[in-house]
Amino acid sequence: MKNIVILLGLIIALTVGSCKDSKNKTGGDYNIDNPANADNPNAEKDGLPTISFEETEFNFGTVIQGEKVIHNFIFTNTGKGNLIISNVKASCGCTVPKWTKEPIRPGQKGNIEIKFDSSNRDGKQTKTAKVYSNTSPNVTELIVRCEIIN
Repeated sequence: MKNIVILLGLIIALTVGSCKDSKNKTGGDYNIDNPANADNPNAEKDGLPTISFEETEFNFGTVIQGEKVIHNFIFTNTGKGNLIISNVKASCGCTVPKWTKEPIRPGQKGNIEIKFDSSNRDGKQTKTAKVYSNTSPNVTELIVRCEIIN
């Protein structure tokens, strides 16, 4: 029995230890490990992509409780390198993002769709989605707002 406990302890220790190294050393789970990454101090900043949104905030206005609403945040790569979005993380489960997965070349447009489910919510709501990309800064926050009525 003692050998089983020791073996389980070793397995847990090895599993936890290996998980610590899976995060990017720059501090985020979704940073892109890329020599042209904006957070790399040795990168040539002039060749980086730039994410330029037409808007970073949208108000749905009045929404009936239970209604699902969608807004598309359109952006353009106004930089010189290919733009890569590694993740879009919503502030809660009621907000679901979808985004352009392939690299966006300079001058091309991309889209981040935010779908908000107003079920079980009431009153004024503000939800956010963080966009993780290989730009400087590498995190951009998108905001959606609404007021939910019954």
